[in-house]
Amino acid sequence: MRINVLELIENSAKKFPEKAAVSEGEKSLSFAELLLRSKAAGTSLLKSGAEKTTVGVFMEKGMDALCAFFGAVYAGCCYCMLNVGLPDNRLCQIQSVLRTQYIITEKSLSEKAAALFPGTCILLTEDIFNGIPDEDSLCKLRRTMIDTDPLYINFTSGSSGIPKGIAVSHRSVIDFIGFFTDIFGITENDVIANQAPFDFDVSVKDIYSAMSVGATLVIVPRALFSAPAALIDYLCERRITVMIWAVSALCLISTFHGLDYKTPETVKKILFSGEVMPYKHLSEWKKHLPDAMYVNLYGPTEITCNCTYHILSKDRDYSDGIPIGQPFPNEDVFLLDSEHKRIDSVGETGMITVRGSALALGYYGCPEKTAESFINNPLQSDYPETVYLTGDLGYYNSDGELVYCGRADNQIKYLGHRVELEEIEKAMSAVDGVERCICIFDEKKQRLKGYYVGTIDKNTLHRTLQETLPFFMIPGSIRQIESMVLNKNGKIDRKKTIKQIGGK
Repeated sequence: MRINVLELIENSAKKFPEKAAVSEGEKSLSFAELLLRSKAAGTSLLKSGAEKTTVGVFMEKGMDALCAFFGAVYAGCCYCMLNVGLPDNRLCQIQSVLRTQYIITEKSLSEKAAALFPGTCILLTEDIFNGIPDEDSLCKLRRTMIDTDPLYINFTSGSSGIPKGIAVSHRSVIDFIGFFTDIFGITENDVIANQAPFDFDVSVKDIYSAMSVGATLVIVPRALFSAPAALIDYLCERRITVMIWAVSALCLISTFHGLDYKTPETVKKILFSGEVMPYKHLSEWKKHLPDAMYVNLYGPTEITCNCTYHILSKDRDYSDGIPIGQPFPNEDVFLLDSEHKRIDSVGETGMITVRGSALALGYYGCPEKTAESFINNPLQSDYPETVYLTGDLGYYNSDGELVYCGRADNQIKYLGHRVELEEIEKAMSAVDGVERCICIFDEKKQRLKGYYVGTIDKNTLHRTLQETLPFFMIPGSIRQIESMVLNKNGKIDRKKTIKQIGGK
């Protein structure tokens, strides 16, 4: 029985030491090289006193970031990717929750890291990857680690205006990835194209699938996602076989008719998640790659990537939507009504709820939020058993498959990211010249829209939001209005205001 994710990597390094574990542009690292650099980084962290702490990784996604992740794990630490593309304000908010004392970065980013994360110990990749591993110290430490130790923390949008850090353990990843690679037949012969940022949990499937089976992970340059033809060329040149991508990234290619330009014929498996796959885009992919396996994946970060899947049938009509399907092994996914009673009947809507070892440990440094969503199983009271309330609504179709049908609150999925509308509204409200505001999501057009009452020019408001919010949280349409409907307590009545806006 495996206890630590490092065992997955070490096993692949033993089987395929000279094989490329990861490539980035024209550079690559073999499994043996990846392991050596990671152990060197782990040794450096131990010497710096970081043993069993939380380590921030502040750099672009790439091979160095992977070595930093695994180096942190060798030091018994939990890692957190601090995306350099996020606004400074956002990074500071994350650090206010994370409170890490150790930051791994590269020389070119060291000054910015020191300014953003004052008082931390900053370790440079140029230094920590080149040392000699202390195998005895690493082995001694490993014996004290258990499978429920935290592995990574991913931050998502929070309704309070402060991002939530979701802590996931080794056991959750080991369990999930084992079933994931078996069900979809991912092997050492595969070449996996990484699309997702490393602070987005879709990347967890890329990274640990490749590391566990000995496949090659190809990190696709971020710039290519604004150049569909060049992106297709890259996939073809690298002979990609597996794409585990956000729906929005797949739609980028089909929107600009990238598959008409050239078809990546080597692709055999396309797995998508993050939001509902539009039928016309799915049809475009199936037209060009009719023999590929297509899989709809569902699940929030709190349950370690995904908890259900549906492998699409070639002869089935999905024009009315794709079900999220059936649970992965060792995960129980069920529906609860408003009184927390189980729903089993066809067509009745309830909250999607999950139990099993894939559940995250909870929200880092936020026991109150953890207690709200990670509750004791209401279906039994005889012993402690945690279930996670996803906040997503679903129902069973006539075939017994689970179908997603929206959110129970103001959280949405946009461009593959989970977004709290309230957080956008707090950022808008904080801008001088905004008196009241509301943010809505147009599901039909897949567009965020912001409305406000105030004196500020909408273009100025848009520019100001770019300084504080990630790009995927900035409304594509911002409109100034005269007034909003208020309830008796003086708060914005969302339903009536949305109706009023829609009537204009």
